[in-house]
Amino acid sequence: MAFKISPIDMEARKKLDLRAGDTVRVHQKIEEKGKTRLQVFEGLVLARKHGTEAGGTFTVRRVSSGVGVERIFPIYSPMIDKIEIVKRARVRRAKLYYIRDKVAREARRQLRRTRMMGGAMTAEEKLEAAAEGDVRNESEAVAVGEESKAQ
Repeated sequence: MAFKISPIDMEARKKLDLRAGDTVRVHQKIEEKGKTRLQVFEGLVLARKHGTEAGGTFTVRRVSSGVGVERIFPIYSPMIDKIEIVKRARVRRAKLYYIRDKVAREARRQLRRTRMMGGAMTAEEKLEAAAEGDVRNESEAVAVGEESKAQ
């Protein structure tokens, strides 16, 4: 006699070949005001932890309006309606945590290309310039400007 503990299909989730590098669409049940609705979270799987055991989880990352959002989902959660594998990428790592740094690096590179034209440096530009090592102290720049006016 088989006992059904969970309302989900455990065997189907166990057979789901979810790996780092996959782009997945997770349909999650959310309860609001006594009603349940489905919310879709689509993103890149960064890690899968604890294999196919009961406490297994997977981490999904997506960029939402310019901000990186990561969520950790339990594989066998009854609040997850279904997991669709949208795309499969060939990766050479088991955990793709380096993607976080890579995205931040790209954003900094974009900021460097789009310098503000004209007057004083903004606080962000000062920080970035300090990080690059080509910082010029504004007080020195003002002093040099006054000397040239005096001559």
